[in-house]
Amino acid sequence: MDSTAATPEEERAGLEVPRTLLRRSGFAAAVPLFSADLAGAGDAAEATRVVTSHGHRLWTEAVSRRDRVGDDRPLYWARLTLSSLLRSWRPSFPLSDEERAALLARLEHASRGHDDLVFAPDDRQLRVIVTGFDPFDLDEDVRRSNPSGVAALALHGETFEAHGRTAVVRAALFPVRWRDFTDGMLERCLLPHYTGTAAPADAVITLSRGRSDRFELEAYSAAWRGGAPDNERTRAPGPVPPPDLPELPSPPPQWGSSTLPRRAVCEQAVGRFAVHDDTRVTEVPAGSAEPVVREDGPTPGSRARAGGGGDHLANELAYRSTLLREATGRDIPAGHVRTPALEPGGGDPAALTDPGFERDRADITEQLRAIVTAAVRTAPLR
Repeated sequence: MDSTAATPEEERAGLEVPRTLLRRSGFAAAVPLFSADLAGAGDAAEATRVVTSHGHRLWTEAVSRRDRVGDDRPLYWARLTLSSLLRSWRPSFPLSDEERAALLARLEHASRGHDDLVFAPDDRQLRVIVTGFDPFDLDEDVRRSNPSGVAALALHGETFEAHGRTAVVRAALFPVRWRDFTDGMLERCLLPHYTGTAAPADAVITLSRGRSDRFELEAYSAAWRGGAPDNERTRAPGPVPPPDLPELPSPPPQWGSSTLPRRAVCEQAVGRFAVHDDTRVTEVPAGSAEPVVREDGPTPGSRARAGGGGDHLANELAYRSTLLREATGRDIPAGHVRTPALEPGGGDPAALTDPGFERDRADITEQLRAIVTAAVRTAPLR
């Protein structure tokens, strides 16, 4: 990928809606500060420090606003504005395409909380990781928010009691781009928390925006990518590219499965929205050539075509997290939750928000808090 050419996401950041969101949120101030510090960098090492510092600043600002109804959109658009500046930057020293690409990757990880998944080495704590996604379907409506990202930002740093210990939540966000998952972003972020090279996670709960009016606990994820475009308008249909994990069986499994206590969560995480245990899959049964939908999970020997959440990136994230759990032999609760849909502005195409949108976003976030708490409290943690 050309490290100097603007991406479709970065081009959208120049539209009026993203610029207005940045101005109203205060995140627009990040742009001139970043530009000035980048201009002062004298070599690649100093540029790396500048990019990392500003990425961390974006993340810190986003997770510090938990005292009110959150909004994931300013962080998303600010990151893209900074990455666009980084692509067009002409430094006073030689900078190769590979070095610029490394700076762009550094900005991504630092501003998504990947560097902030840090837990104290304290046996009195339970370490809980929650992940969310960027907004998507922005060609349909550039105003969109992703409630999974809103909730991840809101939950970062929260604590609650479970199993006689204090559960500590740390969060991270992932892009809606096929290339990042192919390149191993998820494994770089989460593998240390499965292997224990960092303080090992006691639970991993991944979130995404669904398309219904209820929460859905995804029982199965599929080793298959559908044909839907990502935020860069890229399609990548076919099998999920397997990560480079030595302990992974060859060929990789067709299905991943949740180890969250789904029934208990459905019973306990009550709120405005229903919570549904989704066991649907789309499979090609053994000996057959045609895909079929199964309501009760995959059959032996079948080939995956879609998990409960479909065949887009949320499904792939859930599947890849499952592979990490299996490859590392970690017997921990890990699974995927889809939120209700969230649409901004009601019937006014110019409105960035409205009371119904604010209420839905707040209620979804609060019920996700209950879902995460119930999942950790009712899981048989060791």
